[in-house]
Amino acid sequence: MMLALLGFALALLIGAGCRLLDIPLPAPPKLQGALLVVAMTVGFLMGERLLG
Repeated sequence: MMLALLGFALALLIGAGCRLLDIPLPAPPKLQGALLVVAMTVGFLMGERLLG
């Protein structure tokens, strides 16, 4: 659980840094791409919990 919170905090820091430095956000520009990233993340976390 600690790793998930650390990952979330890191994602927020990267997003805020990109916004402050006016760098394009390193994420898919379409909703389908963003949903794919979310699905892969949830799948990874579920797999880690079930197999770990």
